[in-house]
Amino acid sequence: MNYLAEQTRYDTMQYRKCGNSGLYLPLISLGMWQNFGSNRPYDNSKAMTLRAFDLGITHFDLANNYGPVAGSAEETMGKILKDSLHVYRDELIISSKAGYDMWSGPYGSKGSSRKYLMASLDQSLTRMGLDYVDIFYSHCYNDTTPLEETMTALADIVKQGKALYVGISSYDDAQTQQASDIMKKIGVPLLIHQPSYSMINRWIEPKLQKVLDDEGIGSIAFCPLAQGLLTPKYLNEIPEGSRATFANSSLGENAITSQMRTNLNALNDIATQRGQTLAQMALAWVLRDEKVTSALIGASRVEQIEENVKAIENLNFSKEELTAIDTILAV
Repeated sequence: MNYLAEQTRYDTMQYRKCGNSGLYLPLISLGMWQNFGSNRPYDNSKAMTLRAFDLGITHFDLANNYGPVAGSAEETMGKILKDSLHVYRDELIISSKAGYDMWSGPYGSKGSSRKYLMASLDQSLTRMGLDYVDIFYSHCYNDTTPLEETMTALADIVKQGKALYVGISSYDDAQTQQASDIMKKIGVPLLIHQPSYSMINRWIEPKLQKVLDDEGIGSIAFCPLAQGLLTPKYLNEIPEGSRATFANSSLGENAITSQMRTNLNALNDIATQRGQTLAQMALAWVLRDEKVTSALIGASRVEQIEENVKAIENLNFSKEELTAIDTILAV
């Protein structure tokens, strides 16, 4: 049966202008870091992607190494596009990145050289069956490559028509300022920065946020739920099979201390008073003003996407709520 998108998909989703550009992004975007690769059922990945689009999520964020089997998330997206979404290509924002290890030898290892970025993007386009991506990122700063080389490669990728816009991810404030200065001289401004950002990870405040605001660069927050920590999942115990139990997970069991659990329960009380789940409040907090263009969510099932999208129904916080959240997290 051919997929037909919901006619009401744009009725409730909100869209926010990305920096000084003319591009609008949905407040909630879908990230494909986990649960969309070759180690996950394709039917579930497809169902989540299509449901997200039906809910007005037009932006799908990938990287060359996502899967977690490298390249496999892009392959999954390619199949979904071919099976169902190709007729909606002009309604989609598809992004990818390059920066981490991908293939053997000196040209596929972690780096930001012109050779690596351009070869990686060509591979990404092949995996997804696309002529271009909407946004292409330098996934991480690398001090072994001159920043001028990295930025010039990004600019040339736009000029070649292989990406409509370019951005950076996880660059600090000084690196971001330097990158923006270089790109403005070339005449291809940076569209967007993708930093990690959440209630319990505020490293972008205030220096990086000021650079982004001054330079007219949008931002999209990844890990706004702190890899599931800011959800009801860990309020009482560490569930079997949760990310905190995974070997080599960046969210280890040691991160979920008794004090952290106390803090999470206190935050959950505020969320309940707001008529939200903890996850919904955490997303609303990231999006509470227009400093952040969009928040990236991950998901393992359709219901999570449906729940998280409801965060945009209440983005307003009272001064008392913000003070209470800060007080809880200061402990």
